[in-house]
Amino acid sequence: MKILAIETSCDETALALLEASGGLRAPQFNILKSVIASQIPIHRPFGGVVPNLAKREHLKNLPVVLEKVFSNLKLKNSDIDLKLKIKNLKLDAVCVTVGPGLEPALWTGIEFAKELYQQLKTQNKKLKLIGTNHLGGHLYSFLLSKKLTTKNYTLKTLFPAIALIVSGGHTILLKVDSLTKWKKLGETRDDAVGEAFDKVAKMLGLPYPGGPEIQKLGAKGNPHAIEFPRPMLHDKNYDFSYSGLKTSVLYYLRDKNYQRQSAKDQRKSVLAANVAASFQEAALDVLVKKTVRAAKEYKARSILLSGGVAANKELRHKLSVVSHELGAQFFAPPMDFNTDNAVMIAVAGYISILRKKNRRITAQGNMGI
Repeated sequence: MKILAIETSCDETALALLEASGGLRAPQFNILKSVIASQIPIHRPFGGVVPNLAKREHLKNLPVVLEKVFSNLKLKNSDIDLKLKIKNLKLDAVCVTVGPGLEPALWTGIEFAKELYQQLKTQNKKLKLIGTNHLGGHLYSFLLSKKLTTKNYTLKTLFPAIALIVSGGHTILLKVDSLTKWKKLGETRDDAVGEAFDKVAKMLGLPYPGGPEIQKLGAKGNPHAIEFPRPMLHDKNYDFSYSGLKTSVLYYLRDKNYQRQSAKDQRKSVLAANVAASFQEAALDVLVKKTVRAAKEYKARSILLSGGVAANKELRHKLSVVSHELGAQFFAPPMDFNTDNAVMIAVAGYISILRKKNRRITAQGNMGI
């Protein structure tokens, strides 16, 4: 099955072309092309994503990215125009993110997908237009793990699993029984962990996005230098909270009369490095310990990590270590597929087709998992 996927939920304009096979028992994916147009330079001066600017950039980027997806494909008659190239591929489905996300951004991808679908379905009456859940894309992105594809694991041996989805907008813990059945155990009650990373980075004078900057600066600091709080760590539930930790960092910097410096000078600051390292340690400590507790309670055979914050090397290392200690497998997607991308949307779209489940083709900013 050939799938073209479109992702515009936030500030990445992404398209991907995949071949999917194997069904629900052994899904396999051959990535023919994946292209992402980042908007980070556009939003960096504002310290975060500006929805209307994101919408404007998506409108500019979508046709360009589509052209790039098909430009280097090895097709017969490679000199034919773009529309003929797409038609000659005989796509089975066009998948597009419908939520959650920024609705102005979501609508750009949805309208682009609908227009493309209308053009193509005249030649292919069986073509499907699939509305895809962005969070489902993150959840299923573990299927792209090289470990999963090279060691011949069978999905049956991986479940039940505990899945941790962590990003700028979400912090969610799931018990996953199969590719079609899961239960939400807990989520953040306020800030998502990725949002907290961005806000603390801003306090320190680091550029957006904050996650990679905190990780880089924290590597130079002492993670035990400052005992920041671990909100809800000992609560019996599986919910999270990061607003208190973020506020604690704010008060600490205020009490130390910390002044934002230029990025160059700031990276030389021992205080800043210790704050970054100690904040990261506190933030990840809660994620890891709650994930471990859930894995023990539900006798998980594997732990799945996904979302933009899954690119944090320290988090990946910590979860890999504790998974080994528990006798469970640990899976995370390759680095390229942690942050928003269209490959994971194609994967989620394929699973939706197999489940015969489609989402309304309309922007749903607050869609749940």
